[in-house]
Amino acid sequence: MTIASSHLGELILMHQSNLLDGWLASLLARMGRRDAGTETELRQQAGRFLSLIGKALQETGPADIGDAAWQDVDSLLGDISATRVRQGYSSVETANFVFSLKAPVIAHLRRALEDNGGMLINEILATNELFDRLGLVTVAAYQKTREQIILRQQQDLLELSTPVVELWDNVLALPLIGTLDSARTQVVMESLLQKIVDTGASIAIIDITGVPTVDTLVAQHLLKTVAAARLMGADCIISGIRPQIAQTIVHLGVNLEDITTKATLADAFRVALKLTGSSITSLSTRQ
Repeated sequence: MTIASSHLGELILMHQSNLLDGWLASLLARMGRRDAGTETELRQQAGRFLSLIGKALQETGPADIGDAAWQDVDSLLGDISATRVRQGYSSVETANFVFSLKAPVIAHLRRALEDNGGMLINEILATNELFDRLGLVTVAAYQKTREQIILRQQQDLLELSTPVVELWDNVLALPLIGTLDSARTQVVMESLLQKIVDTGASIAIIDITGVPTVDTLVAQHLLKTVAAARLMGADCIISGIRPQIAQTIVHLGVNLEDITTKATLADAFRVALKLTGSSITSLSTRQ
């Protein structure tokens, strides 16, 4: 049984305090930001990691990090990576949490095997491979968390970019700005339908003044949104039909004949008021 398996685990647990001090010194030297809270958190994480990796090595070899004995180590590295992502650390800074432990561990190996050069070389190679693999686990966990955060932020931005406004009793407005793709259409549809349910509105104005171009795909997305709103009992008016967009729709052969369209949101609002039996009277007219 080599030092790289159970004996390495015993070595780590036996010299945990010294390893922790040397490791923390290396970690803090590489960190671009430092404060008392960071050092305290880092010491807790490093101490737990040493304890878990020592126990895992006692149960199985360094080549078996996919074994059940390493699950707690993987879980801790996942938690640390997720925390680093939210704190704004880079993947390199996060991976250094593992890589910087190499030097103090190898230093203890050299002292333990100073009389056996051949075994020392083998154990150093095995230790390097172990921490390289654990570093890759850390980077993979970092990337997974980062991708989840980016996806959630994109979803939040989509929702923020498609506000449904209640203009009047029974009248909603959905101003669209930017490109209308499949993902955004789904968010638009869900937002509009939910607002129709919440307010009981009978008219929904979809304003495309801020949509830069309208192609066949965009037109189909608009038709799907209108159809979904009608199934919920609300008629739709599309406003913001500029001359260029009107020509494009004609050339594309998109059929909007059964949908009310207007050049401006103001025009669409007047139609909506008429359809709902409402009207606005100025004070000067009333006098």
